[in-house]
Amino acid sequence: MSDPEWLDLTQHVRPGDVVTWGQACSEPRALSRLLVEQADRIGELTCFVGIPAGSSLTVDTVGSIDAVSYCGSGTNAAMHAADRLRILPVHYSTLPDLLGSGALRADVVLVQVSPADDEGYHWMGLADDYFAGTVETARVVLAEVNPHVPRTPDARRLHRDSLAAVVHSDEVPGQMPTPPVDETTRAVARRVASLVPDGATLQFGIGALPEAVLAELREHRDLGIHSGILNDTAMDLVRSGVATGAWKTHDRGIAVAGLLGGSAELFAWADRNQGLALRSTRYTHDAEILRTSYRMTAINAAIEVDLTGQVNAEVAAGRYVGAVGGAMDFLRGAAGSPGGVPIVALPSVARGASRIVAALNGPVSTPRAEQIVVVTEHGVADLRGLTTDQRIERMIAIAHPDHRTELDAEAESALASAGSRP
Repeated sequence: MSDPEWLDLTQHVRPGDVVTWGQACSEPRALSRLLVEQADRIGELTCFVGIPAGSSLTVDTVGSIDAVSYCGSGTNAAMHAADRLRILPVHYSTLPDLLGSGALRADVVLVQVSPADDEGYHWMGLADDYFAGTVETARVVLAEVNPHVPRTPDARRLHRDSLAAVVHSDEVPGQMPTPPVDETTRAVARRVASLVPDGATLQFGIGALPEAVLAELREHRDLGIHSGILNDTAMDLVRSGVATGAWKTHDRGIAVAGLLGGSAELFAWADRNQGLALRSTRYTHDAEILRTSYRMTAINAAIEVDLTGQVNAEVAAGRYVGAVGGAMDFLRGAAGSPGGVPIVALPSVARGASRIVAALNGPVSTPRAEQIVVVTEHGVADLRGLTTDQRIERMIAIAHPDHRTELDAEAESALASAGSRP
């Protein structure tokens, strides 16, 4: 065993290696700091990273590292703006294969784990999601042992003999605090909450709006959780008896997530909690599981939506700040689930500009072929089964009143662009 002050990573990481580690709260920050500090000694290096939560890799520390990510959230946005982060625009569900056996196969994996149990197993209790399976295919697995990591049920376990080296840390893992919510966001959240049926199986994204929706569900009954992430607000729904999972098709009575994204209180609550399970992306984003889940309800935010229902969830004001992510996986699953609701929600304006637009100002993250329900503070546009011209009418109706006249004037060109006018 080694201390982080003197572990020589050149003994384990080779020039040209692809290195990955747990995202958000599961990042082993003592190890990732060591990697950043020793990168020049190691040589050419590619690091695949996810959502940052106090990450060691920033625009000031990236140095010679070739950084790659599926998302531009948090400090990733500054790296991308400085041309120090390359974006991999893929569906979240494809990441296990890409990192496990595909074009970005990871050579070295850094993990944050609990102290070993009596049988010598460490628990990856903060996340499984897309990266954990790479421990089976990587050449080297390096571990940071941290007593703050819970033994979350169903989390992947690693035997001490499978680890090439170990460092120890008592640092509280990076946390993802509940974001502040303004009145407009709260108004959108109330409309979304009105669409969620009792007994629904919930998926929710990251950010102020999805969390605001969860906070508006306190009067619902027997909700279930099957999501990429589980946060403090979702924990509160479970503890208060709102999210019982009583009607779930799969994992009845158990909240399922790919990673924990919240506070130290969430980590402590997860420890040995039999009402919770951490699963891999192969499970949480599985198309058949989602399609067959009882009243699967997907709640995802967007940067902008055009008049025909195309969604941009990646670029705002010319900056990459979002991701393709798992939205389409969950929206498609919810659309196929009997009684399910595939929701895309957003405030109608940002800095005075309409977020309901005639033409997107960024890439198409979710195409118009997906059947979705769009929600703003001004209303609900259920686009399922609607023709292009009907969609445009519904979308203008939920735009901010100050922008409806302009959007109406642009509707004809939007129809032409959509191929609905000769």
